Amino acid sequence: MIFNIQRYSTHDGPGIRTVVFLKGCSLGCRWCQNPESRSRQKDLLYDARLCLAECDLCQQAAPAVIQKTLNGLIILREKIEPDHIAALENCCPTLALTVCGEEKDAAEIMAVVRRDRAFYQRSQGGVTLSGGEPFMNPQLAATLFRQCQQEGIHTAVETCLHVPWRYVEPSLPYIDLFLADLKHVDERTFKQWTDGSAKRVLGNLRRLAAAGKNITIRVPLIPEFNANPGAVTDIVNFAADELGVKEIHFLPYHTLGMNKYALLHQPYLAPDKPLDCPALLTFAEAYAKQKGLTATLRG
Repeated sequence: MIFNIQRYSTHDGPGIRTVVFLKGCSLGCRWCQNPESRSRQKDLLYDARLCLAECDLCQQAAPAVIQKTLNGLIILREKIEPDHIAALENCCPTLALTVCGEEKDAAEIMAVVRRDRAFYQRSQGGVTLSGGEPFMNPQLAATLFRQCQQEGIHTAVETCLHVPWRYVEPSLPYIDLFLADLKHVDERTFKQWTDGSAKRVLGNLRRLAAAGKNITIRVPLIPEFNANPGAVTDIVNFAADELGVKEIHFLPYHTLGMNKYALLHQPYLAPDKPLDCPALLTFAEAYAKQKGLTATLRG
């Protein structure tokens, strides 16, 4: 199950890349900018701003879960079944109601990937699997990475590494670059903000480092969570001293994905304003460089 294939990307690894976004994630980060990626199933998104009052095509297609009112739609999400989703796909003429998620096998995805082989070769680019969490689909991930390697295409993965190691291991020989999130090293804080285990992430990072893999650490800087000198120091120390990585990216928090929560009828529990702390960014970059890391700030 994927939710996008983005061609001509320049922000998800070296060169020009094709990014394949897989659905499914084992974390529940409050600030997640792709909440539609969390579920491994198809999701129904509704934008009331685009809804036509005189139209009832969606209600006709799935009357058991769609109710039409003067103010728009009421979607009985707890009753949605796969057959309702199928009936609603491509139903709405204004795209007020859309379905996120598409089933594709490795052959279909590779057919898209191969279209841009010339761009990969000229720019030293390649393919990046993203998500969600790509390793939630371990068999598909390993198949795609292996086929790319066999065809001389550079491979990268954007991962939170919050999965059992056995999900990562089949792909290990075929991945050139890990773009790995390191959100926090404190177990209690990590659990509170992500519903996950920092110990699992740190353990997987140690295994990657021991395997000699090329790792770039990425740190989303989130107000009230880790956007403070103490948390940044701990993260950088772990990356430099325990992992021995050479590169770290700091990603200041933004709220560009906030509207997606409304489309999914989900609460947004993260801060409602972007990170505005130039002093922290200066400190993070300087401390990382002090520890021998190449530090990059990414918007």
